[in-house]
Amino acid sequence: MRVALQPAYILHSRAYRDSSALLEVFTAEHGRISLVARGARRKGRGGTPGARLQPFTPLLLSFSGRSELKALGASETVGRPRVLHAQRLFSGMYLNELLMRLLHRHDPHPRLFACYDATLDALAGIEPVDDVLRQFEFNLLGELGYGFSLDLDGLSGEALCPECWYYYHPDWGLVRDDAAAGPSPRAFCGADLLAMAAGGFGGPARATAKSLLRLVLSMHLGDSPLHSRELFRSGGAAERSAAGPERAG
Repeated sequence: MRVALQPAYILHSRAYRDSSALLEVFTAEHGRISLVARGARRKGRGGTPGARLQPFTPLLLSFSGRSELKALGASETVGRPRVLHAQRLFSGMYLNELLMRLLHRHDPHPRLFACYDATLDALAGIEPVDDVLRQFEFNLLGELGYGFSLDLDGLSGEALCPECWYYYHPDWGLVRDDAAAGPSPRAFCGADLLAMAAGGFGGPARATAKSLLRLVLSMHLGDSPLHSRELFRSGGAAERSAAGPERAG
């Protein structure tokens, strides 16, 4: 197998042997793959050959090989790297960890790749971080086959009622909860859900969107915690306090 100059992003890298690196990569046409970048950390007059192989930088990568671990060939940058700081950096790391945990290897998701690219642009801009993350999470679930309607009852097929409460069922999606009398970690307001269906993951629906999507994602992520969330909580307190209420995940 030989692939030339495939659009890609680095999700994760780690040192390998004396001067190489192991890369987890999200590509436009081949999904998530593992690459070995031989000599990427070797220092020379022009710096290290793998200096461009950084997260959040749009790349073109060539690779080859028949095994699960393929060899990186040529690499080119095709745009400016997104410079993320504080909450936005942790949020970018969160996106990468979601993709590493939820994507199967060699399973192409070109629309998700385009969504990821646009999400990085949004994180590098001024849009509220929470709203950007919720939109990506919802799109990710849909691309992986776990999508659900935000405006229809998954059991009855009826339109959601703004005054009613709903719970999430993994097989049916949102289902009316006649026993709920108010918000809870598993009861969601119909008005907020309808606002989300109209594209509004922020504003009054922001808290509901975060609770709902965190619940749904947890069903697919399993019990192992996300390291990016732990990193944010343990190491990002000062940045969070200075920058306001935005937070990763």
